[in-house]
Amino acid sequence: MSSSQVHRDDDGDGDGDDQGEVFLDDSDIIHEVTVDDEDLPDVDDEADEAEEADDSLHIFTGHNGELYTVACSPTDATMVATGGGDDKGFLWRIGHGDWAVELQGHKDSVSSLAFSLDGQLLASGSLDGVIQIWDVSSGNLKGTLDGPGGGIEWIRWHPKGHLILAGSEDSTVWMWNADKIAYLNMFSGHGSSVTCGDFTPDGKTICTGSDDATLRIWNPKSGENIHVVKGHPYHAEGLTSMAISSDSSLAITGAKDGSVRIVNISSGRVVSSLDAHSDSVECVGLAPSSPWVATGSLDQKLIIWDLQHSSPRATCDHEDGVACLTWVGKSRFLATGCVDGKVRVWDSLSGDCVRTFNGHSEAVQSLSVSANGEFLVSVSIDGTARVFEIAEFH
Repeated sequence: MSSSQVHRDDDGDGDGDDQGEVFLDDSDIIHEVTVDDEDLPDVDDEADEAEEADDSLHIFTGHNGELYTVACSPTDATMVATGGGDDKGFLWRIGHGDWAVELQGHKDSVSSLAFSLDGQLLASGSLDGVIQIWDVSSGNLKGTLDGPGGGIEWIRWHPKGHLILAGSEDSTVWMWNADKIAYLNMFSGHGSSVTCGDFTPDGKTICTGSDDATLRIWNPKSGENIHVVKGHPYHAEGLTSMAISSDSSLAITGAKDGSVRIVNISSGRVVSSLDAHSDSVECVGLAPSSPWVATGSLDQKLIIWDLQHSSPRATCDHEDGVACLTWVGKSRFLATGCVDGKVRVWDSLSGDCVRTFNGHSEAVQSLSVSANGEFLVSVSIDGTARVFEIAEFH
């Protein structure tokens, strides 16, 4: 990401001005025009791309550096958490510009955030290898979970309680009880950073994917490694992303080589190969109300697949790489966050782009939809979080 920090000053202020200075006197004035202030365009000194409209209805600017992660509360439609390279997290509210709680104490970038399913607790994970648990209603720190020897890659909550699962750069996966701030289990076996993972929706199994190109399936209680999925016909390069079907039967994984694979969780067998991307798959998301899965890639494509036939339903072309995606509630719409700074909304039935939201000046890193489905929140390398209104797609 270092290239995004290099800014060339090429605005040409006065350097190439060979005209000399020009003066006007009263006799040069032909006639004076009275201008109504309301007719003048708003001047925004901050905007590098003033010619592009900003479609956001709220901008959160509390951070001081690149932003990497955003999570909307599953129960409170205005509550948002963001984290970034300033080693801070913030809790803030859509439409309440004067309210924010700083989540202090991390010693490196805040790389992942997740609310418990009841909305009561928030977990913040950092590249310092530490997870902090926050009481959402008070904003107070409830406790600190440590153990991993490398940065936190992702955090997931158990679907039925306050258990936390997290994957680390040090190739381990950890599970804690967040109510008791207590260590429960550590899952070791991967040979490289654990880049993605989750509990199955029934809470009975854990699936983890790694940069070592394997998927591991675990028993959460015993810590036993039930299956290791690796080698042909599975991925040839490291995994980047994962989604698990609502019936807990299938894991859909994306990898750096552009491949997408579907694995039967109970047997550990690869049941389907979805090959259409030509560059790293950055995100995978299952439609909540239909048997479709969406994959976004640096090849500038969003592909919507029909899981039952393992075939592409629609290919949605972008102007730059797709970094993140989210389905909008239970609707047929989904949103993508892109390397070009745009947030795009797509109709999964037609494959059409129905809205492009402008505002960010650099790559979008993460997206989340508010609990009521009316707001889409995006965070970017540009240091801002932006809120877009999506009620019409709800």
